[in-house]
Amino acid sequence: MREPSPKSDVFGLLAEFDRPERLIAAAKRARKAGFRAMEAYTPYPINELTDLLGFKENIVPWLTLFGGMFGAAGGYGLQLYTNHAYQIEIGGRPLYAWQSFMLITFELTVLFAVLFSIFGMLLLNRLPRLHHPLFDIEAFHLASADKFFLVLFSNDDRFHPKRTRRFLESLGPVRVETVQHTEQPE
Repeated sequence: MREPSPKSDVFGLLAEFDRPERLIAAAKRARKAGFRAMEAYTPYPINELTDLLGFKENIVPWLTLFGGMFGAAGGYGLQLYTNHAYQIEIGGRPLYAWQSFMLITFELTVLFAVLFSIFGMLLLNRLPRLHHPLFDIEAFHLASADKFFLVLFSNDDRFHPKRTRRFLESLGPVRVETVQHTEQPE
């Protein structure tokens, strides 16, 4: 039987900072050291962190576009099909009057664009997640008040519990804590 790796029960290491400048400097050094799987938690948005954390997701706008196109095609196609399958001639009106199809086509375009973006965002963020391992850290609730946190996740290739802890401690945090994986209820 194989022994578990030393980081198997560790979710990551959490470093707490008291000022945003220290968090930004720590994120820069972590990125320079080769860490890629990291996240920052702050009480307000900090623009410099976007690039440092490697946030370049642009999938939701594409999902919105695809959902809108799907809704438009579905709405227009449904009206074409029903007019073809159940033909009713009224007052010399053309069988396929595209102008009269636009209201339903527009409504379904908006509906499916919104649904695709909402459900796509939820899936991409792995939500709903009822519990996150970071919630077990006692001081983590301060991320919404006045503290700044940097997490280096254990799924990073550079992560090693002891070396990564020493690295984080060299960045001058208030404290560094180990975040354990939480047991999932069966």
